Amino acid sequence: MSDAARASDPSTPEGRPDPAAPAVGSGTAELTAELTADLTADLTVGKAAHGGHFVARHEGRVVFVRHALPGERVRVRFTETDDDASFWRADVVEVLEASPARVQHPWPLADALRAAARGRAPVGGAEFGHIALDEQRRLKGAVFAEQLSRLAAVDRPVTVEAAPGEAADGLGWRTRAAFAVDRAGRLAMHLHRSHDVVPVREMPLAVAAVNDLRLWTLDLTGIERVDVAVPSGGGVPLVLLVPAARTSPRRVAAVASSIDGASVGVLDPESGQVQRLTGRTWLQESVLGLDYRVTGAGFWQIHRSAPEALVTAVLDGLEPAAGEHFADLYAGAGLFTVPLAHAVGPEGSVLSVEGSPGTSRDAKRNLHGQDHVAIVQGRVDAVLGRPRTPLDGVLLDPPRAGAGRKVIRQIVESRPRVVGYVSCDPASFARDLGYFLAAGWSLDALRVFDLYPHTHHMESFARLLPPA
Repeated sequence: MSDAARASDPSTPEGRPDPAAPAVGSGTAELTAELTADLTADLTVGKAAHGGHFVARHEGRVVFVRHALPGERVRVRFTETDDDASFWRADVVEVLEASPARVQHPWPLADALRAAARGRAPVGGAEFGHIALDEQRRLKGAVFAEQLSRLAAVDRPVTVEAAPGEAADGLGWRTRAAFAVDRAGRLAMHLHRSHDVVPVREMPLAVAAVNDLRLWTLDLTGIERVDVAVPSGGGVPLVLLVPAARTSPRRVAAVASSIDGASVGVLDPESGQVQRLTGRTWLQESVLGLDYRVTGAGFWQIHRSAPEALVTAVLDGLEPAAGEHFADLYAGAGLFTVPLAHAVGPEGSVLSVEGSPGTSRDAKRNLHGQDHVAIVQGRVDAVLGRPRTPLDGVLLDPPRAGAGRKVIRQIVESRPRVVGYVSCDPASFARDLGYFLAAGWSLDALRVFDLYPHTHHMESFARLLPPA
């Protein structure tokens, strides 16, 4: 299951302490301001911007508009209008002139137009649902290319690939989902950028096994948050309950007993520890014939096809050979460490570095018996600062904030033959790429994957080469 930071906000896909964890509210949704004339305006929408927004202007001021499309004429409600701010924010409440790429949103609760008609904001997590899938990917590619140009001075077109086996409608891909609970004890989700929640039923982005639990039929009184995870290849789901402060163990046990067809545990969101109530507190994953064990609060890619797509891209890009020495930085539960260890064999070595204690324990289980793998829990920059075996290759998969200048400098100083960079944020990747380029390295190959359909998020893999 993704860590607490990703799990708390459905609009954030799968990042490490990503991505952005609003506190779980217990109230029902309320309109924060009336749709009066001084809060609305008619705007013409420009290009897509990083973060799921579209750029427009109002009386000379930049406005970041959500739920729009380039070229549209829309009526918006302003949601942030600080006079001292360099930009304002707004949501579309009516489309006056629609783009040909606009389609009916597949999730009514996340549809800005239907939400506005009911006097509230949409839930987060599907902010691109009103856009045809091929146009979603074109827009994501344009945003990625803009970040490369602006932050790394790299001008190259970017094509965004669909995930292997993607459904034609882009639904049913999410193997991890997080829900709030409203005051009435009903399953709920947050409105975008809000602590307010609304009750929900099916989540169209989730795999069928999540919805088949029918958690919306249960009385969840006493619970603040419900996280659900399903193995990527299918299997028994795991439900983690986060109780409210004064909820009794008896009440938690009663909620757990009402959940059929899943293992159930209690999650401490601060420590990440899971207490077993029924079944087991971990999931069994398999990627390209390799097995993994991931504990309830541990990080794992959330698209059902993401692990296979990314592992394949990494192995093809790095071409690890027997006897080579690799480092897997921000390694998580070992998604990439395991295949790298198999590729280099016992005559080679892999250094796995992960900051989360719980996730690092998962990696130790998944690499048990692999004596040529060193699993270190700690800060990446601190570990790289220690004496070590010279490296042939480095793979890094940092959190949304990226690796940063110091880690990039340490990687460059280790003089590997190749670096692979997996990223969930084009802006932080482009910034870090700039550090590599300044050191004489080059961007040799780049693949961008649409692992989060109907959202603005994307994942990428880059192969970087040192000076000739």
